[in-house]
Amino acid sequence: MTIAFTAMPTADAEHLRRGGADAYGLTPERRLAQGGGYPCRYCLDFIEDGAPYLTLAYRPFPALQPYAETGPIFIHADPCQRYAATEIRPPVLGDSPDFILRGYGADDRIVYGTGAVTLRENVEDRARTLLARPEIAYVHVRSARNNCFQCRIDRN
Repeated sequence: MTIAFTAMPTADAEHLRRGGADAYGLTPERRLAQGGGYPCRYCLDFIEDGAPYLTLAYRPFPALQPYAETGPIFIHADPCQRYAATEIRPPVLGDSPDFILRGYGADDRIVYGTGAVTLRENVEDRARTLLARPEIAYVHVRSARNNCFQCRIDRN
């Protein structure tokens, strides 16, 4: 099975960059990157030192429901290219030693028993294992330290 790393949808990024409300109804905060460690959830690369970025609350689900986790993320304040090399692990997944991978059903609910801290080098294999299960529609990759959404993994 081939997998695809999926970035934040273009419509979401454009809405936020135009000053649209985040998942909490707030205007994204504009800041300048100081040092590394600010992963853009749209290009799935790191925001360059000194570049403007937005901090905002993001809910990577289509609707409110009990499992629709919301948390802080960063995106470039200025337009950047959406991550396109979907079959290749994106740069934002190369910085941390591990991540949380969790499977979700077609109803956007967590499939219990799928969440696990996964070493960086095992991300692809773990995602394939989860996506081989028919009840799992997609996988979220989250920070193992802060539980922040990084990207989604889909069947390709």
